[in-house]
Amino acid sequence: MSEMRRRTFLQGTAASVVTVLGLAACTSSDSDSSSASNTKSSSGTPSLTFSGKAWNYDATNDVYYQIGRYYVAKPAAEDYETLGVMVPGKYLKGTKNSDGTYTAAVDASGKVGGFTASTAPIVFPVNTPGYAAQKPLTAYSYDDVSAYLKAGFVYVHAGLRGKDSNTSSYTGNAPWGVTDLKAAVRYLRYNASLIPGDKDRIVCFGHSGGGAQSAIMGASGDSELYTPYLKSLGAAMTDANGKTISDAIAGAMCWCPITTLDYANASYEWNMGQFASTDTRAAGTWTKSYSTDLAKAFAAYQNKLGLKDSSGRLLRLDKSTAGVYLTGSYYDHLVSVVGESLNNFLKDTTFPYTPSNSTMAGMSAGGAAPAGAAPGGAMPSGGTPPGGSTTSQASTTYQTVKEYIAHLNSSGTWVTYDAASNTAKVAGLAGFVQSQKSASKSVGAFDGPDRNMTENVVFGNGTSGLHFSPVAEQVIEANEAAYAKISGWQASYAAAQYTSDFKKTDSVGEDMAHRVNMYNPMYYLSGFYQGYKSGKVASHWRIRTGIMQGDTASTTEVNLALALRNFGVKDVDFATVWGQSHTMAERTGNATANFIAWVKQTVAK
Repeated sequence: MSEMRRRTFLQGTAASVVTVLGLAACTSSDSDSSSASNTKSSSGTPSLTFSGKAWNYDATNDVYYQIGRYYVAKPAAEDYETLGVMVPGKYLKGTKNSDGTYTAAVDASGKVGGFTASTAPIVFPVNTPGYAAQKPLTAYSYDDVSAYLKAGFVYVHAGLRGKDSNTSSYTGNAPWGVTDLKAAVRYLRYNASLIPGDKDRIVCFGHSGGGAQSAIMGASGDSELYTPYLKSLGAAMTDANGKTISDAIAGAMCWCPITTLDYANASYEWNMGQFASTDTRAAGTWTKSYSTDLAKAFAAYQNKLGLKDSSGRLLRLDKSTAGVYLTGSYYDHLVSVVGESLNNFLKDTTFPYTPSNSTMAGMSAGGAAPAGAAPGGAMPSGGTPPGGSTTSQASTTYQTVKEYIAHLNSSGTWVTYDAASNTAKVAGLAGFVQSQKSASKSVGAFDGPDRNMTENVVFGNGTSGLHFSPVAEQVIEANEAAYAKISGWQASYAAAQYTSDFKKTDSVGEDMAHRVNMYNPMYYLSGFYQGYKSGKVASHWRIRTGIMQGDTASTTEVNLALALRNFGVKDVDFATVWGQSHTMAERTGNATANFIAWVKQTVAK
């Protein structure tokens, strides 16, 4: 069996236990296996041409596969920039070579799950916790990809650099992870005649940082911002006829995407921080004042986005007598999202109910999950996921809905319940946040004053973190004199440090603003940004998030869904899941089965 990364969580009534297994970077096969077989020309330069003469074949499960194929001609990171391709056997006709490999050509007549070699969706896992690296496969394991192959999909696993893949010769900081992924997609299209699957039905899927990078892929198709980066790697830019190759994808499955990082500091304080009063948000600290000012800055940003709801109503935040901008149409919309999540839970759940939740800050380095499991985001058995801690939360079994609602209101009434209709009404954000979504990060949740947050390294230089948030710089610059008089302030927190970091350039010569834009889906989706409509946006989106997560503000996913719909994307399946945190949250069922069904029903329709 392959190395497995496991965790369990209970959804709904706690009767449905989902076991999550991630495809490890190094596995042993349950059947046929081989070592990575990198393809280079006689000069030692990787070839962009996929070999149809080097397939391995798993006869037991009827699967052809290749791993270790370079997807760029000038790899910066040879230990990462390879991919593996796994194909249902019916899509190829093969003959055995003398060395045990197979020469195979596309078989147009073969069918699996209603798909053929020309219609099969192609799925790319993006398991990058905290924008970490995704190690390439070095061996094949059928168990880890069986659900996708049985459904008739083609499965492509690409190694990707990330914040933790830095050496003396290359870095993995933004934007290299998504750049690598775009290069892998281009490689697939460059070799379209040799690799089965519909190149117009490519879907990226992932959780947390992987959900974010899937969202970036979905929003930034063919963005010119990536061109110099792709060229530096020798990515496939044109086909044999000189036609430009696209890196746009058809669909994005995003669980808890940690994204829109330019204003994430501010959204976190508006949504959650303003309701906290301990630690860095304690009265008398400079960070408490910073929190309040960031919350105000978020309101200004939100009002400039110009987002509208399904009825065309402009969504805005207005000043309030209590709290920071806790009135207005956007506030009402967010409260309605919370209410809808709670009412979906009441509809889906049979009592007695025992809450059980796994809070995950990271995901496994792999990319697949077997039947009945959720893809990615797996916790090593007996341990913690890379990039963060895991907390299992279990509490009293609630025998009735009335008892559960009383629990929610234990510190003050914010939910009213109508037993006749089995529906609830949420009074406002304050009670919900204090009961279910308290802040778990310090002020400066993504771009910390000490450059000590995960995202500081994501946009850093190697292992060194850099400031990247424009709103952080603006707020500190405007209030620096006042902050300096309050407890905890240090001279190193000054706005000048941000300004200095923003000027630093990467190996391609681009500054911080350029790199942050590349990693922000909203840059391509909202008229607030210069990059509006500069990317080819995926037609199909599925976004799921645990509403309890303290990892990011609810505004992150809500705004992404709103922006997509406002942009004109018709297929946006968005839901928040009650009782779940930072996980592959699903209202019912399990993540893999739901993802596969969604691809079949929408992307492959």
